[in-house]
Amino acid sequence: MLEVIFLLFGYSIMFFGALGVIRFPDVYTRLHAATKCDTGGIMGIVLGLALIVPSWTIRIKLLFLLLLIAMINPMISHSIARGAYKMGVKPKVKVDMYAWDNP
Repeated sequence: MLEVIFLLFGYSIMFFGALGVIRFPDVYTRLHAATKCDTGGIMGIVLGLALIVPSWTIRIKLLFLLLLIAMINPMISHSIARGAYKMGVKPKVKVDMYAWDNP
């Protein structure tokens, strides 16, 4: 039962990530939605699969894959965002959080 909960959690997070990629206005916000939701979604799916699989060697491999995804996915998205910024892609949304705290 727990594996089904993890799988449904992962699928739903991946769905919301895809929705964010479609709905958000620029490269940076789309990249943010894709990266966070893909990382969380894959973690849920891989954890669910690790609970389903009867072999311990495959479970260890899946957990190692989970570790790699958790480390590599944010680094790659950061590289893509940095490359886009250096190529001159400007963000369309400006959020001034400092102004929110000091009206």
